[in-house]
Amino acid sequence: VQEFSASHRLHNASLSDEENRRIFGVCNNFYGHGHNYEVAVSVRGEVPPETGMVMDLNILARIVKEQLVDQVDHRHLNHDVPFFEGIIPTAENIAIVFWQRIEPLVNEYPGCRLSKILVRESRANSAEYRGETTP
Repeated sequence: VQEFSASHRLHNASLSDEENRRIFGVCNNFYGHGHNYEVAVSVRGEVPPETGMVMDLNILARIVKEQLVDQVDHRHLNHDVPFFEGIIPTAENIAIVFWQRIEPLVNEYPGCRLSKILVRESRANSAEYRGETTP
């Protein structure tokens, strides 16, 4: 599990301001709002007897840090992070976008596949993505 702090605004430009407020409530605040997020990444695959690990978890931690956390930490997801351009940065969409960014890097390791990304926005809110669909 790695942590990052970021702000975002839940807003759909194709909807009226009134409709955005109705759907997203306080999360539609014009200037955004922030969270202390947690991201957890899981991998799957055969466990080779030579190493006892599907993937070196230090390498996985480095990928998560460099490709995800370092790119979003202390940034406004709507304005400061190019890979969120045009995407409403809900916890669900954050998990999907994170998956898209790191899946090719994880899959470079023989027999290893990305299994799950969990994004926790708060104690009460989280989203889990397992690669089922793409936006």
